[in-house]
Amino acid sequence: MTQPTLYPQHTALSLAASGVPVLPLRRGKVPFGNCTACADNACGGRPNMKVPGPCRCPAPCHGWAAATTDPAIIVSPAWASAWRQAVCVAYHPGGAGLTVLDLDDADAITWARTALPATRTVPTTRGEHWIYRGAMRSVNAVRPGVDIKSTMAYARWLGHGTGTMATLPDAVRALAVKEPSPALRTPQTLSGPLSGGQGECPHRTPAFLERGVAMAEQRITEASSAVHATVYRTFLAVLSKHGRCGCLTDTHVTRLFTAAQAKGETARHCTDAWTNALTALGM
Repeated sequence: MTQPTLYPQHTALSLAASGVPVLPLRRGKVPFGNCTACADNACGGRPNMKVPGPCRCPAPCHGWAAATTDPAIIVSPAWASAWRQAVCVAYHPGGAGLTVLDLDDADAITWARTALPATRTVPTTRGEHWIYRGAMRSVNAVRPGVDIKSTMAYARWLGHGTGTMATLPDAVRALAVKEPSPALRTPQTLSGPLSGGQGECPHRTPAFLERGVAMAEQRITEASSAVHATVYRTFLAVLSKHGRCGCLTDTHVTRLFTAAQAKGETARHCTDAWTNALTALGM
């Protein structure tokens, strides 16, 4: 008799055979954490992440970027421990050329039924997944109770659903287009304490600074809980390393604010977290 703990792996193999990249999810319905070699993105990240890297770790590291259609990887010893602990299967919608509109409550479903073309739907614990054919960038909180999961994101596999899958409409793409807020364009107190660096600074090496900012973006993007605290700690870490020498620019900070807002933070919360981090460091 097949052990129940192997069921997610069987589901994953079936999905992979149809061209859907999959990965295991642990308790809490989140990806398995990076191994010690990949912790804090020390490996450089996987080549299909935002900042390409050299990682070839055989374990299911790096969240959505670990999703695969290769059955040899899915049944490999490196993934075996994860499958034994897995509670369900996730997939990378963008990797399969799909976009999932995650409708988290009844109000969101009502809105979708009046504003969007019908498509394949899958019931979730609190709402529905509406699945469209076509990929786009992923954005959280585009409307109350509505997230977009496509590229650089994962969605839980909850079944094939019902209905005919429609082509991704412009109305969904438009949800991801937002004007940056004034607070995002000009974070509070940025131009003061961050522009007084003197002399040569090792952070000015483009690759060094780029890696630091990219790792901070990734840390925010991969936060599965306590997003407010994660954003603050990440801002604090970036400022402690790059804030006093003048190498951190408005462009870098805007990238951090953008990553935080993509996780659902408001512009005000971003500005507050930035200001609090400056204060904590005496800047």
